[in-house]
Amino acid sequence: MAKGRLVVSVFVDNIAEPIQGAKVHISGNNTEIDLITDQSGKTKIIELDAPDKNYSLEPQTEIQPFSTYNITVTKEGLGISSIVGVQIYDGIESYQDVFFHTSQEGYGRNITIITPPTLWENGDPKIIENPDNLNPEGKVLPKVIIPGYIIVHDGIPSDTSAPNYYVTFTDYIKNVTCSEIYPSWPKETLKANIHAIVSFTLNRIYTEWYLSKGYNFTITSSTAYDQKYTHNRTIFDTISNAVDEVFMEYLTFPDRGYPFLAQYCDGKNVIRKGWLSQWGSKSLGDQGYHSLQIVRYYYGNTIELKTAELVDNLPTSFPGYNLSEGACGEEVRQLQNALNKIRGSYPAIPAIKNANGIFGTDTVAAVKKFQSVFNLPVTGIVNFATWYRISYVYAAVSNMLKGIYG
Repeated sequence: MAKGRLVVSVFVDNIAEPIQGAKVHISGNNTEIDLITDQSGKTKIIELDAPDKNYSLEPQTEIQPFSTYNITVTKEGLGISSIVGVQIYDGIESYQDVFFHTSQEGYGRNITIITPPTLWENGDPKIIENPDNLNPEGKVLPKVIIPGYIIVHDGIPSDTSAPNYYVTFTDYIKNVTCSEIYPSWPKETLKANIHAIVSFTLNRIYTEWYLSKGYNFTITSSTAYDQKYTHNRTIFDTISNAVDEVFMEYLTFPDRGYPFLAQYCDGKNVIRKGWLSQWGSKSLGDQGYHSLQIVRYYYGNTIELKTAELVDNLPTSFPGYNLSEGACGEEVRQLQNALNKIRGSYPAIPAIKNANGIFGTDTVAAVKKFQSVFNLPVTGIVNFATWYRISYVYAAVSNMLKGIYG
């Protein structure tokens, strides 16, 4: 049988507090595996049975193209946290985060159920919207920004009993993409779908679509109103890496200047003119189309990609070029100080003893370990994706320390 890979990371409340020594039990498909998390809160990578990749490359309803496993995590003093339905694909590395929540009285047991992606299990039919609509008052933000966090309402807008989740922008885009399509598809197809998902999300943010109507959230998890979001779902390496490359790029038209409400459908059960077809985009990717060619095939030849101006709530912006061994300057010093601060929560990251702004071998070692811990390609080079992730983790760790000591 084919194999996929899985690594589990365990935290208290958020990524600023990984848990060492948590007991992780994985079961399913005649498998029983016990693991222990390291000082970064991670298990070793394990191989698990998965259906052949080909089942995810063509539309079919006979053989589920992924296998599912259950994870139960225990830690003395914290209780039990379980994930049901962790998804494993042939040749794909799956990342599963597990959280204990100190806000729960007496801790106890927390259970998350991961539902299949919409390509396998259809969601509610999408409500068709005019992509040129703004909110009822015509109010929009002054510029297109990538926020640090968005608020996801886990239900339809009118369901006041549904919880709201604060999710980082990139984690939301990764979650939706993994909830909508298969990670085995061509990279340019993945990027085309991510462009649509990012643009749809930024349109909701830019127009303050729900906030202007009196709701206290940014977007919903309902496929009828928005896009599928599955709280705490499994994330896949191919999708994660693609999102890290392009999450600041959105679709727009030359005469508009704001993010296009890029609606999409599966292309088999539902086909709509002017919407991106998920299965159709896969076929175009197989033919060698690049991501912009794919989105133009569905949304028109005049659509273009623009980059958002700002990542909100992060301490420093990417300098605009990669940092690697031999680099020097203030950006390197900021990087070194950030990694040393993060090391307070992740002691496996080697200390940079002299944060002097020179990218030496100790900085290379720290960057590589950071990339390994946070499921990034281990290169020792700080590109945009690594810089952004360092900034995000630095902010999370700093906020935790401020909460304790400030």
